[in-house]
Amino acid sequence: MTIMIPAWVNGTLTPVEKLEAHVKGLRHKAVSVFVLNGDAVLMQQRAMGKYHTPGLWANTCCTHPEWDEAPLDCAMRRLDEEIGVTGLAPQHRHHLEYRADVGGGLTEHEVVDVFVAQAPADLKITPNPDEVMAVSWMPFGALRAEVEATPEKFTPWLRIYLREHGETIFGDLAIVSVP
Repeated sequence: MTIMIPAWVNGTLTPVEKLEAHVKGLRHKAVSVFVLNGDAVLMQQRAMGKYHTPGLWANTCCTHPEWDEAPLDCAMRRLDEEIGVTGLAPQHRHHLEYRADVGGGLTEHEVVDVFVAQAPADLKITPNPDEVMAVSWMPFGALRAEVEATPEKFTPWLRIYLREHGETIFGDLAIVSVP
């Protein structure tokens, strides 16, 4: 199945095949979600079948919106599709852009809408094994420390989010847990 994503080609937003966007490093739209419970962040370990960054730890979910899909609708869709979570109310937290080598000759050059959702302690999580091989609640301070100690275990975009956008995404949580 060919997946088309919104990417800029010669300055015009155009539907482009997802793999082509990553091979060419085209600037394209994306959505990332962080689900929090207190100071803990719900993390996912990407499935080994993913075509880039398999087995690495990432934020709760991330994806590319469909051509005419609103970012919030995309965030809610992917929470369900990737980790089987419904009923949350993601709040838009940040709009950012980054470019990162994700290995295998592929580049993510994303214009990202970042959402944060608060979760109850009894949140039901049902990961899709095609997308996610494991999930873990990580206290924010411990997550930041582990990313600094072993960055190779985490996706490039997660490292960028924490290093360059932590306070904007996580607010007081990021400020309180700075070492």
